Amino acid sequence: MYILNIETATKNCSVSLAKNGETILCKEIAEQGYSHAEKLHVFIEEIIKETGIGVNDLNGIAVSKGPGSYTGLRIGVSTAKGLCYALGIPLISVDTLQVLAKKVVVEDGLIVPMLDARRMEVYSAIFDKSYSKIKEVQAEILTENSYAEITDTIYFIGDCQEKCKTVLTATNFYFLPEIVFPSANEMSALSYEKFTKNDFEDVAYFEPFYLKDFLISK
Repeated sequence: MYILNIETATKNCSVSLAKNGETILCKEIAEQGYSHAEKLHVFIEEIIKETGIGVNDLNGIAVSKGPGSYTGLRIGVSTAKGLCYALGIPLISVDTLQVLAKKVVVEDGLIVPMLDARRMEVYSAIFDKSYSKIKEVQAEILTENSYAEITDTIYFIGDCQEKCKTVLTATNFYFLPEIVFPSANEMSALSYEKFTKNDFEDVAYFEPFYLKDFLISK
């Protein structure tokens, strides 16, 4: 079973093709200026050509649903929807922060993926070592008291670690600066699991998870 995975929620424009949950090929680029509109379709075409897997062989399209960049999410979701319409195959959505969390392997403790919002605001969630979500995705303003009630080791990852370090200073907090953006590579297992459960989205009505209400200012 072949699933094409699309991750455009951050500056990383990422596409992978997976067979039965295993990535066959992944192409991605993270640039300061968002290049998703130019790169996304090129990556899809290159992956299809290089793997020899035709678009008609695809069983589903998975897209990172957010939270993240408004523009990036719109581009990824519209592309995924278009492919699903054209090919008559299911649409799968995957939690962006869970995709990011899957880049970390820990034996104990908690994983907190964070994506930059603005100033001291971030999008975050908490996962255990098995990637089960134990705190839902939220928009939060970081302070010196954030996560103070947690005594477990916490591994912070994402694109806002530098600003997080200024307030998150407890001895059980660890930052992994090499892990910055989510990737379509880690989407492969997640999208396959959803496919096997027939956990699909309505192609006509699906919208990305923007956490939009958090960004409205008076």
